Amino acid sequence: MHWILLRGLTREQGHWGDFPAQLRSAFPEHRFHTVDLPGTGTLFREDSPDTIPEIRRRVCEQVNHIPRPFSLLALSMGGMVALDWAQHAEPGELQHLVLVNTSSGFSPFWKRMRPLAWPRVTQLLARRELFHRERDILRLTSNREIPLSLCKAWYSIQRQRPVNYRTAFNQLRAAARFQPLPQRPMADALLLASKGDRIVHWHCSAELERRWCWTLRLHPDAGHDLPLDEPGWIIQQMEHWLPGQ
Repeated sequence: MHWILLRGLTREQGHWGDFPAQLRSAFPEHRFHTVDLPGTGTLFREDSPDTIPEIRRRVCEQVNHIPRPFSLLALSMGGMVALDWAQHAEPGELQHLVLVNTSSGFSPFWKRMRPLAWPRVTQLLARRELFHRERDILRLTSNREIPLSLCKAWYSIQRQRPVNYRTAFNQLRAAARFQPLPQRPMADALLLASKGDRIVHWHCSAELERRWCWTLRLHPDAGHDLPLDEPGWIIQQMEHWLPGQ
């Protein structure tokens, strides 16, 4: 089985850290592909589109060489792209869907991004001093102690593959306007959310569970970057949910 991994706002495949390696170790019969959203990572010289459907179309162009069917594991805004993908997929194109701390237009805007997070996010994205910006992004998205080595790693990513302000603005605009179709795209999906998320309220995942009867699992205290804070917990939930595991 081939999995596509998608990150969130202004983040790229390098920000997964060793999470893909942990997935490969836990599921050796599966293949995991980290794919960048336009304007980030290997595509940092591009500008991001300002709608989720157009971002999704650009992501799909990158994976034409990967055999179908895909499964998707996506975090935050990447989850919006994955949900839009599931709703527009060809028959037999997608097999499994795992959404982590994501949101959609089904929830009110003050839950999609908590009021206290708005000024911090916009200030961080506009900040020019890269090391302190990346350190403070980690402090906002993680609820765990942040080692200096991780701050340096994220700083190095931004130095090598900087995300420009137009991409950051377009991604914010796309996320704010995203409205899924009303039809349930799959019989089941795995929704993983953190009660300790200080950016997106876990009720956004609960709303998808309520609306479509999908499977919801909640972590009690991890931050928004659940793959960073509790990668083993995510893998455990996937092992329980995936058939044949």
